Amino acid sequence: MEKNHTSAFGWALYCCNGDREEAADVLHSAYVQILEKGRQAFRGKSSFKTWLFSVIRNTARKRRFQVSQRLRKFQNLVFGTRADEKGIEGRFHESEIRDRILDLLGHLSQRQRQVLQLVFYHNLTLEEAAVVMGISVGSARTHYDRGKSRLRAEMQKAGWNNE
Repeated sequence: MEKNHTSAFGWALYCCNGDREEAADVLHSAYVQILEKGRQAFRGKSSFKTWLFSVIRNTARKRRFQVSQRLRKFQNLVFGTRADEKGIEGRFHESEIRDRILDLLGHLSQRQRQVLQLVFYHNLTLEEAAVVMGISVGSARTHYDRGKSRLRAEMQKAGWNNE
């Protein structure tokens, strides 16, 4: 786990929309699940990194669901009706280029963004990305190809032809 910690935090950060505190909590929860015998076990069906990223993704998804459930209950209690839920935008502190790329990635579907993140930022193969995402390799390949095409089109539309 130590060898993959930096990449694991990067993936947790992505799964938490750039919220560093949430990503640290998710990663901690994932590590606890792994270290507690019987809760999560590496069975060798994929690489360790792929399995670890799957645990992190599932932990983040479970936390989001729990938070949204609590938020709905609170909103119902306070407002008597369901208020509009808007996602919390991630916090990004890097260069303008990264912000522009992230903005363009926002035009992609969630699965397209996920597969591109796993392949380009975390150096996973499409097969490994499919395992992490819990989808078939064919589906991962489709999202990957469509995501790249759409990103390329969005970049051209934004005038990024030679950047």
